[in-house]
Amino acid sequence: MPIKLRIATFNLENLDDKPDRTPSLDERIALMRPQLLRVDADILCLQEVNGQEEPGHPRRLLALDRLLEGTPYAGYNRASTFKVDGSEVYDERNLVILSRFDIDVYSQHKHDFAGAPRYRKVTSAPPEDSAGEISWERPILYAKVVAGDGTALHIINLHLKSRIPSHIEGQREGSYKWRTAGGWAEGFFISSMKRVGQALEARVLIDGLFDDDEDALIVVCGDFNAESDEVPVEAIRGDVEKTGNNALAGRVMVPCESTVPESSRYSHLYLGRGRMIDHLLVSRSLFSLYKGAEIHNEILHDESIAFASDKKYPESDHAPVVAAFELPD
Repeated sequence: MPIKLRIATFNLENLDDKPDRTPSLDERIALMRPQLLRVDADILCLQEVNGQEEPGHPRRLLALDRLLEGTPYAGYNRASTFKVDGSEVYDERNLVILSRFDIDVYSQHKHDFAGAPRYRKVTSAPPEDSAGEISWERPILYAKVVAGDGTALHIINLHLKSRIPSHIEGQREGSYKWRTAGGWAEGFFISSMKRVGQALEARVLIDGLFDDDEDALIVVCGDFNAESDEVPVEAIRGDVEKTGNNALAGRVMVPCESTVPESSRYSHLYLGRGRMIDHLLVSRSLFSLYKGAEIHNEILHDESIAFASDKKYPESDHAPVVAAFELPD
């Protein structure tokens, strides 16, 4: 019998259990656990999973454990990002891969395939004398998953830099106010540099997997903070129309959401406009086994309204995105 496979990505929006947080973790679990059950994923890629500390223990994903209680995901194999020394997870915005199948190996990558560029800021106060490194905040999480029949699946989970402008010394007046439009523009430019740099690193990782196996089954999941026709996603896709090289056709990464009707093709709402910024990109060899995609955006809240009133909703401001496949027996 063929193996039915559902792969999903979901940004949980700063999942945490801090006592002063509103809404509380219990309020969030009441609404988000049913979302996860509806997703019904065999492989689930999560973003923005915060870590929690307890006396005498390294920082762990305790809020996530509570969210998954009583669901099949509680017994799934798990890979997550971690501090460089491997001692504990990060305080904020960890990436997590949950898999019903065995995870053979996993690793994280930050500046392993693309070094931090150097740049001298032009609007900082005081002015910078020399260029400094521009490093992205989060690593890429990779896992090799082995399905029940021995089929290897290469899962890449990422969270690219948001469009929020990066900090420029001397250019901020509070959290949201900038002293000059030039300072704001430079902060926006640096964020774009980080986002595309992460995309480059992911693409080099993908090419390495293809070097080992031209028919590799690869999935890139996550919050790209960019739509499918924007530079970061195009850099990872590697469409022949952009590279101009037909010999690279087998290495193109295909966005699964392309089969969803355009009116429903969004995973995030901002200022009343639906944006597709959460993606599942798959290799052509895996796309040949593709059966369809779902975007669970029916009750998605508009993020801009939440921020305008400084009110957070219990649900995430991102919709889960799911793709279904059928692996041959």
